[in-house]
Amino acid sequence: MRKALLSAIMVVCAAAPLAAQDFTTLKGHGGPIMGLDVSSEGRVASASFDNSVGLWTGRDPAWLEGHEAAVTTVVWGPDGTLYSGGDDFAVRAWGDTPRVLGRHQGKVAALAVSPDGQTLASGSWDGSIIVWTVSGAGDPRTLERPGAGVNTVGFSPDGRYLFAGTSAGDLLRYDLTQGGTPYPMVRHGFGVNELVIGEGWIAYGAVDGGTRIVDAATGKPIADFTLDRRPILAMDHHAGTDRLAVGDGHGFIMMLDTAEWAIANDFRATREGPVWALAFSADGAVLHAGGLDDVVYAWPVAMLDTFDSTMGQERAFLRDPETMPNGERQFMRKCSICHALEPGPSRKAGPTLHGVFGRPAGTVPGYTYSATLDGSGIVWSDETIDALFDQGPDHYIPGSKMPMQVIGGRDDRADLIAFLKQATTEE
Repeated sequence: MRKALLSAIMVVCAAAPLAAQDFTTLKGHGGPIMGLDVSSEGRVASASFDNSVGLWTGRDPAWLEGHEAAVTTVVWGPDGTLYSGGDDFAVRAWGDTPRVLGRHQGKVAALAVSPDGQTLASGSWDGSIIVWTVSGAGDPRTLERPGAGVNTVGFSPDGRYLFAGTSAGDLLRYDLTQGGTPYPMVRHGFGVNELVIGEGWIAYGAVDGGTRIVDAATGKPIADFTLDRRPILAMDHHAGTDRLAVGDGHGFIMMLDTAEWAIANDFRATREGPVWALAFSADGAVLHAGGLDDVVYAWPVAMLDTFDSTMGQERAFLRDPETMPNGERQFMRKCSICHALEPGPSRKAGPTLHGVFGRPAGTVPGYTYSATLDGSGIVWSDETIDALFDQGPDHYIPGSKMPMQVIGGRDDRADLIAFLKQATTEE
C-alpha cells in the first residue's frame, strides 16, 4: 500500500504540468471540491469531501489517501511538499514519507506555508492556531487563541507575521518574532472566511459578502469591492499577472486587477451552488475552481468572458430540485454527496447504498467503518432508516462518521425510503 502510494507521488512529481490552453475538467473525485492549490511546477492538488487528495497530471489523477473525513484544504510548500488538513482534525504532510504532523481538536479550516518553507501554520474551528516545524525538529508552537474559530491564515512576505481571519469577524496579525497577543487589524463584524497577502496589502472576504483591501501595516482601507453576493468562500492571487480571484456563494468569480484596484472580469461560474476553491496555474494563464460538484474546472483567464455557468451542468444533484419527485429530492439533498446508488466501489465518502435494505450496518466490503457501526447489530430496513433520519445520525448512531442529517417530515422520510427501495435494487 505504501509503496503504491509513493510510486504514485513520484510519477506525479516527474510529470509535465497540466496543459493550459483550453477549458479543462478534472474528473475522478467522489464528492465536492473543498480546496485547491497549484505548485510552482504546475501540479494541481485538490481536496475533496470524499476524504482524499487528488494529484493531477493532465486528466489522470493519483490519489493520496489517509484522512478519515473530508479534506478541507491543501497547500504546496516551496520545496514541493504538499500539506493537507481535514474534518478529521489532522494536519498531514505528503512526500517521500507521508505523515501526520499533528491534530487540532476541531476541523482544520486553513493552512499556510512560510515563505522559507520551514514552517506550516494551521487554523482550526476549535479556535487554535498551530505553527509546525515541517522538518519535525522542534515542538509545534500554539499561538495565543484569537477567541473564535479560525477560517483562514497567511504569512507576510518576509515571514515575520501571521495573519488570521476568524468566525467572529476579526482580521488579526501575530508577530512571530515577539509572540504575545495578536494585533486587531480589522473588526469586520461578520466572519472572515478568506485572506490573501500581497506586497503591502491584504485582501479579505467575509460571510456578509464583504470583499475589501486594507493596508498590511495599519489595516486602513485601500479599496472595497463588496457586491450583493454572500458569502465570500474562496480567494487566490497571482502576483505576476496582478490578478486576484474571488469566489462566492452565488456562483460568481470576480477577477480584480491589483495594480489598478479595479474589476477586470465578473464571471458566473456556476448556475447552482457555491465556489469553494480557487487556484491560479503557475503562470497565471489558467484559473482552477471547485465547488459542490465533484469536478475541478479550469478556464483560460484570457477567455473568461466567453464562458457562462460552466460548473455543475453535468451532475444530477445540481438539477432544479422542483423537477424531481420528492423522494429523489430528499436523497439528493441529504445523501447524494456521500453515497452512490450503484453497486461496486466508488470514490464517495460513504459506502454504496445499493442493496441496503436487509443489509447489516457496517458490512460493505472494502469500506472502513467507524467502530460504532462495525458490529452494531443494526439491519437497514424501512424502520431503521426512518429512525436514522427522524432522530439524526448523531443521536441514532452516536460516534459514527455520518454527518448530522434530519428529515423532520414523516411523509418526506417515507418518500425517501420508497425512492431508495426502487433505486438501490435496480440492476
